[in-house]
Amino acid sequence: MLRKHLKKALFSLLIVATTAVGQPVDRAREDSLIEALLARMTLEEKLGQLTLYNGGMAETGPVVREGEPDAIRRGRVGAVMNFFGAEAVCAMQRQAVEESRLGIPLLFALDVIHGFRTIFPVPLAEAATFDPALVEQAARVAAGEASAVGLNWTFAPMVDIARDARWGRIVEGSGEDPYLGAVMAAARVRGFQGRDLRDPTTILATAKHFAAYGAAEAGRDYNTVDVSERTLREVYLPPFEAAVRAGALSIMSAFNEIGGVPATANRWLLTDVLRNEWGFEGLVVSDWTAIWELLFHGIAADSAEAGRKALEAGVDMDMVSGIYVRKLAEEVRAGRLSEAVVDEAVRRVLRVKYRLGLFEDPYRYCRDVSREQVLLSPEHRRLAREVARKAIVLLKNEGELLPLADTLQRVAVIGALANDSASVLGPWAAAGRPEDAVTILEGIRSALPRATVRYAPGYAEVPPGSFQEMVAAALSTDTSGFAEAEAVARWAEVVILVLGEHRELSGEAASRASVELPGVQLALARRLLALGRPVVVVLMNGRPLAIPELAALAPAIVEAWFLGTEMGHAVADVLLGKASPGGRLPVSFPRATGQEPLYYNHKPTGRPPRAEEKYTSKYVDVPWTPLYPFGYGLTYTTFAYDSLRLSRRRLGLDDTLEVVVSVTNTGRRRGEEVVQLYVRDEVASVTRPVKELKGFARVELAPGETKAVRFRLPVRALRFWGLEGGWVVEPGWFTLWVGPSSAEGLQARFEVVASEKTN
Repeated sequence: MLRKHLKKALFSLLIVATTAVGQPVDRAREDSLIEALLARMTLEEKLGQLTLYNGGMAETGPVVREGEPDAIRRGRVGAVMNFFGAEAVCAMQRQAVEESRLGIPLLFALDVIHGFRTIFPVPLAEAATFDPALVEQAARVAAGEASAVGLNWTFAPMVDIARDARWGRIVEGSGEDPYLGAVMAAARVRGFQGRDLRDPTTILATAKHFAAYGAAEAGRDYNTVDVSERTLREVYLPPFEAAVRAGALSIMSAFNEIGGVPATANRWLLTDVLRNEWGFEGLVVSDWTAIWELLFHGIAADSAEAGRKALEAGVDMDMVSGIYVRKLAEEVRAGRLSEAVVDEAVRRVLRVKYRLGLFEDPYRYCRDVSREQVLLSPEHRRLAREVARKAIVLLKNEGELLPLADTLQRVAVIGALANDSASVLGPWAAAGRPEDAVTILEGIRSALPRATVRYAPGYAEVPPGSFQEMVAAALSTDTSGFAEAEAVARWAEVVILVLGEHRELSGEAASRASVELPGVQLALARRLLALGRPVVVVLMNGRPLAIPELAALAPAIVEAWFLGTEMGHAVADVLLGKASPGGRLPVSFPRATGQEPLYYNHKPTGRPPRAEEKYTSKYVDVPWTPLYPFGYGLTYTTFAYDSLRLSRRRLGLDDTLEVVVSVTNTGRRRGEEVVQLYVRDEVASVTRPVKELKGFARVELAPGETKAVRFRLPVRALRFWGLEGGWVVEPGWFTLWVGPSSAEGLQARFEVVASEKTN
């Protein structure tokens, strides 16, 4: 029986910090400047402001292609991407400001995803820290470095929720959970944009890809998406709304379609939801050639129609394809496109430039060439090392093999990835350089100067080459390195075996049909584990991997992801106990590829899985549960949970539940625990997830120390998308868990009762 709705209204995402960040805006002055410029602009100049042109970088520096400077002088370019360097940016900005008719400054953009020159852990690894304040610091450093070379716009953060490990771009986001995703989205926006966008050390953030790109069918990049509005609202949109509430002034449309309408031509998404519901005031930029690709989606007969549909839907800036500037003037003159639509898009682009302070000082990002000295500074490297340490997840530690003793004399480091300075940076490494990165092999040797550390690749090393060549090498079935690896392992006191993915197997256009270890890596692991030596497996990857055999045989397993510039030092710090592993999984690890998509907050079924009964929802060949659940991670100590207390058991709509739990370090070493709060709506008018993350807290405890960990849970955080549309909270009973992962914890119940109060 359906229960009466307490509330049906849109209200802001709760618990996470969603207050817009930014300087006070003089709207009258802003509007006056924009309208004055609009009144003077030709149609061609207006369309120029809506055009994002691709620059280029060569070994010698920025490249300006023939004819493009003239386009800037003629007002046919609004922004430039993939072009940086303070002197070069100032020179190009001068063409726009001093040599064009209206002097409108350019935006300069780059995919600064997880660092600029100092490369931090990939976003999935940063999410594993469960430390949004630290992630915000990393984004702040990235903004400082990027702005020092003239950039003022990044195509980050990627906030797509991803529940299928086969999708290569899972590495760029925060994993499977909308709450964690929203928290990290807001943190990264605050980091990039700071408190004042006019500060020349900040850059414009872009939440992407709007929307549901992470739900691509079969985990295949650029594929179609088919989700209900309820799933879209509850799972895929919350991180975008959190980014908007945090002040993001740029959104990138997605490649995929939703319900038959490509995101780049989806007016409901880009206008009705983004602008009208959320009040977004910034600009929307297409993804690379996404407007042109509307032809291949089959919803436009020619590029002019594609451009018209994208602009009318709410895409303000055309990335790379040049359709707006080449085709839409004729559409306006022929009466097929209203110039008022063009004007509104131009207003949004100019508004962003105004709020970046570019009209006040167009050279603010490039005037001080000396700022480039901040690139890869010791302070930035120290922060990168700290973030990398906290991102490492300890999956198994049988017999307390870890931490390793620093008195070891003979150490084997095996696995080609251990000596791969490019892969440690991960995908989308911006201006990061392999020669600046510390490999795992280098980190171990540096940490054990008195030991003999011998290296054997074991499986194929991947030399630089084309994408196809590198992928083929990464998937090689060559076993010729096994003999050397076995010899080195027999000689050693301990073996550090580095397995996982070359960076070309992760990221955009790197979807995999199998999420098992590539090539011959598992066969190598079997050989080495059979020798009887202590083996520590270090995983280096950008997605969850199916490793059930390793989980059964290896005494110690460490998930190290792609950790960036300081990876080797961070891994050595954790393996040798200079730092305790404190990361937790932001994604569920499967037992087999066939479990994908796999996520903890799934819906219940009418036939819940029961191993002893045939006709229930399960597999006959593997357990239905993940190998390692969301939120899981071990440390070098142990923790006990006790005394779960609720401030009250009955609450109204406007109430906030206070939850307190005692956590004690019961081991012999100092360590950090990520205390997690989950909730389930027991009975509702629509099916609800079996569990949903609603809060977390990272706490550090000395041996024997106890801390009371407190959560505040507003009842409105229990909202869901109702049967009749709109957000609702319904009366009834809820189950609550507090514990170390999504799979365990102390349990309590509370009731929400009807309330007459409304907002």
